[in-house]
Amino acid sequence: MNDMQNQGDLSSAIGTELPYLRRYARALTGSQESGDKYALATLEAILEDAEIISTGMPIKEALFKTFNSIWRSSGAQIAGDGDMSPEEARAQKLLSDLTDNTREALLLHSIERFTLSQIAQIMDIDEDEAAELLDIARKEMQQNIHGRIMIIEDEAIIAMDISGIVEQMGHDVTGIARTRDAAVELARKQPPDMILADIQLADKSSGIDAVNHIFAEMGEIPVVFITAFPERLLTGERPEPAFLITKPYTEDQVQSAVSQAMFFASSENIEG
Repeated sequence: MNDMQNQGDLSSAIGTELPYLRRYARALTGSQESGDKYALATLEAILEDAEIISTGMPIKEALFKTFNSIWRSSGAQIAGDGDMSPEEARAQKLLSDLTDNTREALLLHSIERFTLSQIAQIMDIDEDEAAELLDIARKEMQQNIHGRIMIIEDEAIIAMDISGIVEQMGHDVTGIARTRDAAVELARKQPPDMILADIQLADKSSGIDAVNHIFAEMGEIPVVFITAFPERLLTGERPEPAFLITKPYTEDQVQSAVSQAMFFASSENIEG
């Protein structure tokens, strides 16, 4: 009975952290499909040998450590690379030009909010190396990648804060929209290279609906969603964003997510 309870407790704990592992995997690979393949491989590894996650380490750290081990042992390649889409193939080409392990460290720190000590454990490195990787990552991800960004956000203070952050990064803000219809109209007037969108807007409309409408008219472009309830989007039941910021956010999170999304962008309008 105790074994069954322990298994149930472990499954419940993993289930709580799984949406965040999937978020990390998607941001790392640049797509929902490829990220979910790695997340699934992580769960399969744990099912085969639960001892790999029973290390005395907190569940979330152990889960990410298991994922990182699989990611590195595969050569950090997207699973099923023979069936890669053009976007995934392009992402892998871009990844090959980066310093090893830098994006992993950046995402673990700025998006998943792990400390340097935790990153060191997850990646099997020391804290000094983790800090160095973060510094390199920030420089490499932002270098020579600039574009026009549209912000969809109904809270004026937050919109101004985000606008200031992306402008400091060297991007141009095309404007701020507070509703779905305003966002669609703004995109028509000034087509963006990327969109930063809140989920719930002022008139109860949806930032997701706004983005989908813009996609239908202009084709897909990079998008980063902002929400106080990430677990509502990370269910695996529908197409989901690869880049997601959780409220309350930090400046580092916004910078990282924007850099990641722009890095994977296929828009020819973005200056390289």
